[in-house]
Amino acid sequence: MFDYRLKFVRERNGIKQIEMAKELGINKSTYSNYESERNIIPIKHLIDFCDKCKVSVDYLFGFTNKSYSEFKKGINVKISSIRLKDLRESLKISQEAFARVIKTKRSIISGYEIGTQIISTKNLFIISQKYHISADYLLGKIDGPKYLK
Repeated sequence: MFDYRLKFVRERNGIKQIEMAKELGINKSTYSNYESERNIIPIKHLIDFCDKCKVSVDYLFGFTNKSYSEFKKGINVKISSIRLKDLRESLKISQEAFARVIKTKRSIISGYEIGTQIISTKNLFIISQKYHISADYLLGKIDGPKYLK
């Protein structure tokens, strides 16, 4: 469903693939691969897409059928790192256990939590889907709602 929403939102905004690619600073074939899900859109491009089209990450991920009316532009790495750590601690699991759940390395989780690394699109999707938590909330784009219905 993610590929459908990228295309749907882009077309709803009257933007051609070549124009969106230019906006994101990439070539058209790279962008086309995101829409067709041959490649996962990197978090930076995902956020730029959302900001340009005024749509939430949760909507693009298919977690909600409407976008939030207001959200902050960009990613707040400091808030994101705190929220990811708070989530893990609320689950009462170690970084190692959390890493196993999302099939990554503990060092990646550590990087997310101390803010030296921004969460990947894939891991953001997995965490949000598994724990029913808003991707926009985890990224610091919104302050609420925290959990998805």
